[in-house]
Amino acid sequence: MASLSVNLEVWFPHYISDLDKCSLCVIKYEPTTDPRHPGYGDKDYISRRIYLNEIAKSYRYDQPLPEIEYTEEEHKTWKIVFSKLKSLYETYACAEYRHNLADLENTGLFVPDRIPNLREVNNYLQKKTGFMLRPCAGLLSARDFLASLAFRVFQTTLYLRHPKSPHHSPEPDLIHEFIGHCPMFADPIMAQFSQEIGLLSLGASDEQIEQLATVYWFIIEFGLCYENGQLKAIGAGLLSSYGELMHACSDKPNHVKFEPEVTALQKFNDADYQPTYFVANSIFDAIKKLRFISQVFRDYARTMKRSHTITYDPITKCINVIKNVEDILKSIERLKQELSIVSDAIDHVSKNINTFP
Repeated sequence: MASLSVNLEVWFPHYISDLDKCSLCVIKYEPTTDPRHPGYGDKDYISRRIYLNEIAKSYRYDQPLPEIEYTEEEHKTWKIVFSKLKSLYETYACAEYRHNLADLENTGLFVPDRIPNLREVNNYLQKKTGFMLRPCAGLLSARDFLASLAFRVFQTTLYLRHPKSPHHSPEPDLIHEFIGHCPMFADPIMAQFSQEIGLLSLGASDEQIEQLATVYWFIIEFGLCYENGQLKAIGAGLLSSYGELMHACSDKPNHVKFEPEVTALQKFNDADYQPTYFVANSIFDAIKKLRFISQVFRDYARTMKRSHTITYDPITKCINVIKNVEDILKSIERLKQELSIVSDAIDHVSKNINTFP
């Protein structure tokens, strides 16, 4: 159960079903209008993309996730990207990513020859960390994307990058979502942090949303860390792009020590490789520092007029607003139940330890 203060004057989803309203897409690199897009002018690719986006737009909470029949060309694009990236992960991917990717492969969900099944990956993540997938039609607004994370929901595109540019995409696509994000959402620590960032975004000002999104961008999308003195990728944007992964771990860009209060003000480039990457001492160091900025936002939230405290209920998957003493007592009762379970577990483990010879 997480709690923080929010401004109720700003609308935010209270129920997981409210995410049906969190689907605002930011139009940046459309193949119909932007010559920089690899698919510009390709009528077949554009038509296919429109078809898949219509499926995403029609999706509503509690419906079965769509079953997509991908084409041979799309499966081929997946194979090219997956096989190329696999050859780099031992050298350039963080340990948590390598562990979870191996598990996805061992379960048969990730194989080189075919695009993973959306429903099967969703079921896998739910069992691992409670994260769920739902379709979206493109790059979401930062507010809608972060709000979804508050409910442990990750909105994923259904279309793939253009086959003539398999190793870098200027926008999110299914390869980015599956290869880049899903292995990390299977990690309990990263899943918890992603939800914390999402909860902080609820009721936040536009300025705060921009800062939260920037920090998320530079760590969860394009972050690096050190393992045994070597640069390793944390970010999904790196782990799903051969070109940018090699660029980020080379001596070409600037590598700056990750400090959230500095990172939150850094401008990012969403059209090309980043000129600057932030590097944490370790993935745990990144989470520790990210929680510092979480506290900064919480302290600021307490100063806002008409601010209230919210808690997330994982059973009902809803946001509870604490307005009075009765609401506080309910929260305390839930907390007491959780602490009682932890206390029983500690007693049980302690007794087992004491029985060892």
